[in-house]
Amino acid sequence: MGIVHRLSTVVPYFQPKVDAAGRSGVSPLQKCTAAIRQLAYGGEADTVDEYVRLGETTARKCLHQFTAAIINLYGDQYLRRPTPEDLQRLLYYGEERGFPGMVGSIDCMHWEWKNCPSSWKGMYSRGTDKPTLVLEAVASHDLWIWHAFF
Repeated sequence: MGIVHRLSTVVPYFQPKVDAAGRSGVSPLQKCTAAIRQLAYGGEADTVDEYVRLGETTARKCLHQFTAAIINLYGDQYLRRPTPEDLQRLLYYGEERGFPGMVGSIDCMHWEWKNCPSSWKGMYSRGTDKPTLVLEAVASHDLWIWHAFF
């Protein structure tokens, strides 16, 4: 709810609006929920229609606006390279937990690429019929993400 509140006070797209008939438009919570569901479940924009009551075009715009706003508002704090002070703190936490020399952990996962061009399918399919992309992320114990890339 903190993210929804911040977006609705800072980003014009997420501010509540009223149409010409005086009816409330799509709420900031609906917009954020649509974006987060698409990110969390990897679903297409039209899959949030029944849950959040948004059309495909609006859901796609919510996702685009949400990701741009998150990068803009939180990028400097959470999506950055660690400073020397960060590294010292992380080394300390790692050593306290029995992992000397560890500054973070890496995780990888395959995401199905539903709209992969058929001519590229063979390059992105490894032993399965479905093409995938590999998402790799490095994060510390307090979830500061340093690198996330496909």
